[in-house]
Amino acid sequence: MNYMKLGRTDLRVSEITLGTMTWGQQNTEREGHEQLDFALERGVNFIDTAEIYSIPPRAETQGSTERIIGSWLKARGGREDVIIATKVAGRADNAYLRPNGERPRLDRKNIQYAIDQSLRRLQTDYVDLYQLHWPDRKIPLWGEGGTTYRDYRQESEEPIEETLEALAELVASGKARYVGLSNETAWGVSRFLRASEIGNGPRVASIQNAYNLINRTFEIGLAEFALREDVGLLAYSPLAQGYLTGKYQGGARPPGARTTLFERAQRYEKPGVSVAIDAYLALARDLGVDPSQLAIAFVVSRPFVASTIIGATTMAQLRTDLDSLNIKIAPDVERRINEIHQLHNNPAP
Repeated sequence: MNYMKLGRTDLRVSEITLGTMTWGQQNTEREGHEQLDFALERGVNFIDTAEIYSIPPRAETQGSTERIIGSWLKARGGREDVIIATKVAGRADNAYLRPNGERPRLDRKNIQYAIDQSLRRLQTDYVDLYQLHWPDRKIPLWGEGGTTYRDYRQESEEPIEETLEALAELVASGKARYVGLSNETAWGVSRFLRASEIGNGPRVASIQNAYNLINRTFEIGLAEFALREDVGLLAYSPLAQGYLTGKYQGGARPPGARTTLFERAQRYEKPGVSVAIDAYLALARDLGVDPSQLAIAFVVSRPFVASTIIGATTMAQLRTDLDSLNIKIAPDVERRINEIHQLHNNPAP
């Protein structure tokens, strides 16, 4: 396991992050604890969660993932051995997230409430990285709209400067050591960096966006920010919600799999996705490697990636994902990946 400096912070995070969004629905508390113990044994020191987890978001299970991490921390101790990242929900209509049915917004009141609740569930008095789960303004999210630009402006949105000032209060109080973004655009990153430069609050350390073999849109614009401005990518969905394993090819729906249970993977059901996945599966067969490990190894190898977030519902999946660190993307393999990418360019943005 290698460890990477996160942005301009003093955090050194493992190149693999343990994602936790299934805990509380697909995974029990015991299974979550088992995954945490195993991941730490393998050198993982970075854990990612969010106030809305588990996924899919529901009032009945909201906060369950943080509670599972919190009970593990209480039982195990060693808070200083792990780096914990969580997220505050952006503007949404999820009335159950806030008192009295209020809708979440990225303003001071909502941010203060959200982190206090997260800290209570996590049973800690600080988080290492506090992220905005998605922007307050309206933008295409989770594959909505593809790469086609629309006018997403809305009548009201919380100014970025004021959101950053609210985050500054968390850092000053010690509730959050550093702050980051998620599901953000190049324009948004630039505005947050500018707001920090003129004194509105802390500098963002990272950006957590989707990145995988069939969605390399981060490379267009955002990768330059990551490298030039030290805002490293925390890459989520390296397996494209399991589609890059091949288990959904031909319309298959394996028992217990996420798409089978929830049918929430429209991003990966678009025209052109299946044929692109077939090409990557064929490459993995030719190389004699597990397609999951090839996909994760590619993401880990990118110079703008600070850490790659993996998620698993079984211990066998977790072992396979962590063993991807044994695979190196040689120049010839990268060339062949890029040839496929040239033919099947970002079919699942």
